[in-house]
Amino acid sequence: MGYEFTLMSADIDEKAIRVEKPEELVMALAEAKADAIMSKLQTIDNQEKNVEPNVLVAADTAEAIIQKLPIGEFKKAADSGLLITCDQVVIYEGMIREKPSSKEEARLFIKGYSGGHAATVSSVLVTNLNSGFRKGEWDKVEIYFNDIPDQIIENLIEEGMVLNVAGGLIIEHPLILPYVKEVVGTTDSVMGLPKALTDRLIKEALST
Repeated sequence: MGYEFTLMSADIDEKAIRVEKPEELVMALAEAKADAIMSKLQTIDNQEKNVEPNVLVAADTAEAIIQKLPIGEFKKAADSGLLITCDQVVIYEGMIREKPSSKEEARLFIKGYSGGHAATVSSVLVTNLNSGFRKGEWDKVEIYFNDIPDQIIENLIEEGMVLNVAGGLIIEHPLILPYVKEVVGTTDSVMGLPKALTDRLIKEALST
C-alpha cells in the first residue's frame, strides 16, 4: 500500500476473548491488541514529537515472521502516527474457525472446503496515537471451492503455512489457487487486510 510500517506482536491470549458473533469477535480482538500495544508504548518516553505520520501494524496473518521489537524500535513505534490492529476468523457451516491447533485439525478444515464454501470475517482498527481517535470496521468475503485433491491437502499441511492462519485457509497459495472457484469480495481481505477499508480508515484517522 506504499506505507512504511513496523510489525509488533500484541502478546495477548486470544482464546481468553470469546464472543459469539464472528463480526464482534474480530473487533474485540483488534481492540484488545490495540490496548495491549498502547500499554507497551506508554512505558516509553517519547523524545521527538515532530515526525511524519508512520504506520504501526499488529496482525497475525503471518505470525511466524512477527518478532518482539527491541527498545529502540519501540521508541520509533511510539512516535508513529498510527496504530493498525487486525484480526480474522473463518466461518464454515456457521461455526467460527481460528488457527488450526494441529495438522489433523488443519486437514479436517481443508477437506471441508473441498467442493464447498467458507467465509472470512476480517477486522481493521485504526488508532491515531497522537489524537486518540480510534475507529474500526469489519469486512466479509465468501469463497467457493472446487474439489481439492487429497494430495494437495497433504502438501499444504506438510509445508506448514496453513497452520498459522485462520481456518487453515490461504486462497492465494499456488497449490490451492487452481481449486478456488469463486471469491465474492477481495482477495486482500481474505489474506487478512482489506486494503480499501484500511486506506479509508487511515485517511479518517489522519484527518483528526
